[in-house]
Amino acid sequence: MSTSVCLPDRPTRSRRRRLVTMATAAAIAAGGFAVAGPVGTAQAGTRPDAIAQRIEKLVGPDRHAGALAAVRDQRGRTRHYTAGVGDLRTGAKVPTNGQVRIGSASKMFTSVVVLQLVDEGTVDLDASVESYLPGLVRSPGVDPDAITVRQLLQHTSGLPDYTNSMFQEMIDIPPYQHIYLEPRDLLDMANAMEGGPAGTWAYSNTNYVLAGLIAQRVTGRPFNELVTTRIIERIGLRDTYAPEVGEEDIRGRHPKGYQLDDATGELLDFTRMDPGWGWAAGQLISSPADLNTFLRALLDGKLLKPAQLAEMRTTVAVHPQSNLRYGLGLFSTPLSCGGVAWGHGGDIPGYSTANGATDDGRAATLTVTSLTGSVTDKSVAAERAALVDAALCAK
Repeated sequence: MSTSVCLPDRPTRSRRRRLVTMATAAAIAAGGFAVAGPVGTAQAGTRPDAIAQRIEKLVGPDRHAGALAAVRDQRGRTRHYTAGVGDLRTGAKVPTNGQVRIGSASKMFTSVVVLQLVDEGTVDLDASVESYLPGLVRSPGVDPDAITVRQLLQHTSGLPDYTNSMFQEMIDIPPYQHIYLEPRDLLDMANAMEGGPAGTWAYSNTNYVLAGLIAQRVTGRPFNELVTTRIIERIGLRDTYAPEVGEEDIRGRHPKGYQLDDATGELLDFTRMDPGWGWAAGQLISSPADLNTFLRALLDGKLLKPAQLAEMRTTVAVHPQSNLRYGLGLFSTPLSCGGVAWGHGGDIPGYSTANGATDDGRAATLTVTSLTGSVTDKSVAAERAALVDAALCAK
């Protein structure tokens, strides 16, 4: 694989692609399906399986630099995969089960925290946002008294997405690499945008910033602490954490993440960045195996009581012509082998993650080390979607 950091064909300004934000990316990526990754070191010298052969095609000079994944079968056995290059400058391999930024997959964690508080009686899903956060929602066209906590988690609030203000084109991403934005800064951006009436599904990261602020308000504790004590420590996740304020590095072994600089046509090393603008909507760091553990713990009832898990899995249609459905922080996607996959994908500059689990015990997570908008071969997106189904339907 080439280690060049320049894309073969530099796009002109007239061909600049609009950024696929975390919002749209989560839906396009099959709602968080999980895909396995290519052959890992533990399988070296053995015959590659079908998933390994397929995912090897995701990497290359005009595709993603690297990919890593974990696939868990019905018996609880996990197979790890890697492919491509973990560092374009040195040619280092992708570390097996390395840590990655998971973007909007963080929303599953936020939803679980809020639903735990629902079980404890401190949050009411059908209470208004205004009752918890008076005066914070001021977007034109929006009535905060008519927006419920449920609608925040379900993306039916009508609130505008603050990331649409930040990232209108690919060229807008690099300036934010080392900028820290507080949750109130994000709300200020949303409040300057036109919203709409509640009721229609429309993905908005603003919803989950507000959900995180509600969790903080009713508990009196920082959101990062809530995620850590209520989920990460509770189920023993070893590679998952919420970055501290101003923390830009990834703590453990990780592949580097890359982002297209649309002004120059070069791939920038975007590994070190401030993810604060994602906050409760998308700042977490994890690993493929940890995300599988989380998904299994969630579906197996280890994080939520039956009533709250049922609420999380009660879905609405994403679009009349789509088979994707969305619950409270979870996508539901039909599988070719029958049944559905539950999960939530996530995009953030440098990394794109797909994950999912089935009711029969399977789970899988794939991460590639750039957004689809940063690769020149756009067919790779369809191949990733096909691999999702293959990974979760494998016998």
